[in-house]
Amino acid sequence: MNTIVIHPTYFPSISHYVAMLQSESILLEVEDNFQKQTNRNRMYIYSANGIQMLNIPIKHSKSIHQKFRDVEIEDAFGWQKQHFKSLEAAYRTSPYFEYFEDDIRPIFENKQKYMMDLNLQIHEVITECLGITLPYEKTLEYHKTYDNDNILDFRNLVNGKKDENQFTSYTQVFEEKEGYLNNLSILDLLFNEGRHAIDYLKQQKLVY
Repeated sequence: MNTIVIHPTYFPSISHYVAMLQSESILLEVEDNFQKQTNRNRMYIYSANGIQMLNIPIKHSKSIHQKFRDVEIEDAFGWQKQHFKSLEAAYRTSPYFEYFEDDIRPIFENKQKYMMDLNLQIHEVITECLGITLPYEKTLEYHKTYDNDNILDFRNLVNGKKDENQFTSYTQVFEEKEGYLNNLSILDLLFNEGRHAIDYLKQQKLVY
């Protein structure tokens, strides 16, 4: 795999990290317009009641075409406290939650003004937890498509509902109750597998 272009999202899906770990270089899309109902500001975890979506509220703009990098987070609803409590309820009993808790917690205590900045911060935190480096460059302009054979376009992964990748199962906290849930947030894999997640990610195959 050569260079990939991909969106920075909120605690990205496992497919994002499969793509990034199997690429030679990463190009993060930062020149796109914001689109609702995508993983730009949401993630999916495994709760006691099955799949749970955690969504970050944003300040709505009067502009129809707002750049994602200009999207501001709405802090009036206390989303940080709610999201961390949901993660605790879902993963407190997982093998590695306590090991990574101190690394993850600041995301839910320190405030970022822009959604893009939060997602970039999360990228640094997750790679540190995994003990790897995933350096990247940012796009300088928006391209609807890439004709370059050396660039693989994985921006479609930002739309979780259209992400059809199926991955090898691993042990999840509530799987005896609900069964295996595929391609959740990277946090699900991290809390359940720890740094064994790296080998797992390298062994998976992507649909593209």
